[in-house]
Amino acid sequence: AGRRVRALRHGMAGAVGLELFGPFDDYDLIRDAILEAGTPEGLLAAGSKTYSTVAHESGWFPSPLPAIYTGDALAGYRSWLPATSLEANLSLGGSFIGTSVEDYYLTPNDIGYGHIVKFDHEFIGRDALERRREEPHRHKRTLLWSKDDVVRIFASQLGDGERHKFMDMPASHYATCPYDEVRKDGKTVGISHYPVYTSNLRSWISLALLDEDAADPGTEVLLTWGEPDGGSDKPTVERHVQTAVACTVEPCPISIAARETYKA
Repeated sequence: AGRRVRALRHGMAGAVGLELFGPFDDYDLIRDAILEAGTPEGLLAAGSKTYSTVAHESGWFPSPLPAIYTGDALAGYRSWLPATSLEANLSLGGSFIGTSVEDYYLTPNDIGYGHIVKFDHEFIGRDALERRREEPHRHKRTLLWSKDDVVRIFASQLGDGERHKFMDMPASHYATCPYDEVRKDGKTVGISHYPVYTSNLRSWISLALLDEDAADPGTEVLLTWGEPDGGSDKPTVERHVQTAVACTVEPCPISIAARETYKA
């Protein structure tokens, strides 16, 4: 296309990819040139909805709640943030109900990024992360949802009787930061995030952060789908009744290609 761009290496679901950055006025020109060059090789424009599913297949955790809402050290930062910022406008949703916002904070170890944290410089939270580096923590896994339970939830949208929280296709999270409770033997053992339908597996999956005693692949757990008390007042939430979804713990990434290539 005869234009200069900056390329960021960014794979998805085990496939090599690039994110391109440049003047927006060149967008159509560059996009058309890429599609024209790739068409003989089988390149297809899959649509933006596929983005949310392939990200989960590769184990990418999209939006952990920023851990900025408490603590004196971050008071200045909170005051500096504009009212239009993401931090001021994001929403929490799901069946997990914490007693304070800190119950929603995550650590790099929880989401699988502990190995890239460097302690050769000062930053807020460094001492706490160093202390917790070798402590037990939650582990990122994939949950494979029961097909029967998913069909039951969809069926509840038709006819009479209780209606469960609607599951949009292909991504059914209805808040910026979705947190659904995961239980095993009646005990809360983790949190599920970002449920999506993946055509590659012909199944619903979600990313989960699980306690060590529930993180082994093959473990059976129960996920609570929907919000308590009929649902919150968010405009994305209709009146509904919570229900349990049986899930099987699977590796993360669930994509074998992703697990054996850039995640190996």
